[in-house]
Amino acid sequence: MRHFIKILVMAIIAITAGCASAPLKTEASTSGIRAAEEVGAADVPNASLHLQLAKEELAHARELAEKDEKAMADSMLLRSQADAELALLLSREDAEKTEAEAAVKRVRQFRESNQ
Repeated sequence: MRHFIKILVMAIIAITAGCASAPLKTEASTSGIRAAEEVGAADVPNASLHLQLAKEELAHARELAEKDEKAMADSMLLRSQADAELALLLSREDAEKTEAEAAVKRVRQFRESNQ
């Protein structure tokens, strides 16, 4: 009987441990937000909007995780990650557009000086 109780207790512990909620994995979202901030997304209007959305969605995901709403938290994390990536791409696009415009200006100045 004692052996049976030990096995039963171990089984209950194993089941309980299996049901415990896994910690929310925010690394991808936070690193995406950080990357967007580093390339200056806050200074590009459209990118700034998505950066702010990413931050708000990350905060909301954390709140949902605290309420044990794992599926909703995971969904919100994906949205946060997508908005962070979009902010990053929009800010890079803006930088490349500015660089291209400067190159066109230099070419025009070069042509004018050689005529």
